[in-house]
Amino acid sequence: MARLTPLDIESKTFSRGFNGLNSHEVKTFMREVLVNYETLYKENIELNDKTNLLNEGIQYYKTIEITLQNTLILAEKTAEETKATARKRAEQIEKEADIKAQAIINEAKSEIYKINKKREELIMQYDASKIQVKQFLKAQLEMTEKNELELYNSINHTAVTFESAASDSENTTDTTEQS
Repeated sequence: MARLTPLDIESKTFSRGFNGLNSHEVKTFMREVLVNYETLYKENIELNDKTNLLNEGIQYYKTIEITLQNTLILAEKTAEETKATARKRAEQIEKEADIKAQAIINEAKSEIYKINKKREELIMQYDASKIQVKQFLKAQLEMTEKNELELYNSINHTAVTFESAASDSENTTDTTEQS
């Protein structure tokens, strides 16, 4: 059955019978039906148009919602990747700092060892020089107390002792400088 339009109602004609209905009443009633139906028909068209428009709007907002969800998922992934990259970089920086710190500590230990060696060498040189000075002063003191003959023999002995001590000191110095 086809849809009835206001034009169908308006153009509808009835056949007349022998004892037919009052045609004025039928026409009046038909006008009322026509007016009411025409109003309903127009309202239906307007509502269908509004429904289509609203459906288009809903579809638009659904598209936006999907886009926003995808964007949010992408942002979350990007944030996680950024965090992971930052953690890796922080670990790398920490390892590099540990390596550098260990190198500085090792260098400092090496420097301390060298300084201690040098200090020991200087103490040994000081002790050797102190012995030489003591021997020299002792020889000088003895010379002031002896006569000439004893002085002559003593000078030769002191010179030999002094040369021997100087030679020992030079050997110690050469050994220190080679280290």
